[in-house]
Amino acid sequence: MKDETLLHKISQGMYVLSTKNSACFVDAVSQVGGGDTPMISVAVMKKNYTNEMMHKNDKFIIAIFGKNDDGDLIKTFGFQSSRDVDKFQNIEHIIIDDIKVPTNLIGYIYLEKVDTIENNSHTLFIGKVIDLVKFKDDEEMTYAYYQEHKGDVLKLKTSTGKTAWVCQVCGYVYYGEELPDNFECPVCTLGKEYFKKQIL
Repeated sequence: MKDETLLHKISQGMYVLSTKNSACFVDAVSQVGGGDTPMISVAVMKKNYTNEMMHKNDKFIIAIFGKNDDGDLIKTFGFQSSRDVDKFQNIEHIIIDDIKVPTNLIGYIYLEKVDTIENNSHTLFIGKVIDLVKFKDDEEMTYAYYQEHKGDVLKLKTSTGKTAWVCQVCGYVYYGEELPDNFECPVCTLGKEYFKKQIL
């Protein structure tokens, strides 16, 4: 079997991606241009509602998640859809050009979309930097750190004897004694073989 955890070694950061009417957690962010007009790329799953909104909007914001930031934000922005809930309802935030941005992270990069590239599962959105704002000095959380410490970061809690199944790729948590047959992670779509049982 292919070892998907090897991808954790290609380490990037952890970010909240926001555009008008949607936001989600992402990790595939890279700087792809420098000089006077630095550019940033972000990959977003096609099945994600934020992907749909990114196609409709010309501006987006990437907020940088810190190692000491609240892991519940990962659950808020990563484990539910903006199609169904307002993820910012109980989150401190500001609004820039109709885009909501959490203010309790390290800071944010405001971008204008200049290109998109499609592959089989994701869209790569490329934006040029409009503004850069820092809220605090802190160490960023890398994807590798998140994968290694996701149990602590997500603050997994269960009642005595209750079982949590944790996706070893994205960190999604399913609570129940057994995973259903043909179960797929609702975040990264991988099968039940990528889940590890954890009893707390």
